[in-house]
Amino acid sequence: MADSPKSDEVLEKRTTFSAGTLAEGELHANPLEQLKIWLVDADNAGLKEPNAMALATASTDGTPSVRIVLLRKVDERGLFFFTNYESRKGRELQQNPRASLCFYFVELERQARVEGMVSRSSQAESLAYFHARPRASQLAAWTSAQSQRISGRQELEAQYAAVEKKYAGQAEIPLPPFWGGFLLKPHHFEFWQGRENRLHDRITYRQEGRTWLRERLAP
Repeated sequence: MADSPKSDEVLEKRTTFSAGTLAEGELHANPLEQLKIWLVDADNAGLKEPNAMALATASTDGTPSVRIVLLRKVDERGLFFFTNYESRKGRELQQNPRASLCFYFVELERQARVEGMVSRSSQAESLAYFHARPRASQLAAWTSAQSQRISGRQELEAQYAAVEKKYAGQAEIPLPPFWGGFLLKPHHFEFWQGRENRLHDRITYRQEGRTWLRERLAP
């Protein structure tokens, strides 16, 4: 079936980037700190879910997959996100613990990419974050066999109702054994700023020992 005229118009759109510039001297020496700066900038600019990021994983045979998840913590060790360990991404990360993240701060005309090795966070960190979630989200974690086939929406809602009934009157919902955090320990960053004429600024950080080296890439 041929594309509709409206979809053709969407595909032909062009954007001129002029929101800012990016020079090596403007960036923090530590890329984790620079990412924090950009996250704050995105929040101050009113972006919805500035901590949303694309997470790319791959199976043992190299088949890639990508989805949007939320960054929930950044410290000197790296970047944390939380999920069902039995989901597709959870299984792939345990079989092939390499991943890539991409943030797109569209209104600021910025991207940030991160690559690194992934491991499970401690149970204490998973428990602390789980109990910081809304109660409904905690119940949903017990409800959903993430990435598994279900017969329909009714099955999901019935399972949620059963879980809600099970824990009714219980102040603290236990952490599911199949749910928790992942830590991505980065070894590569790229910060991208859109520029006019597609001559974008691209600054990378690569780790050598305890030192982060910065390089500029052609757009």
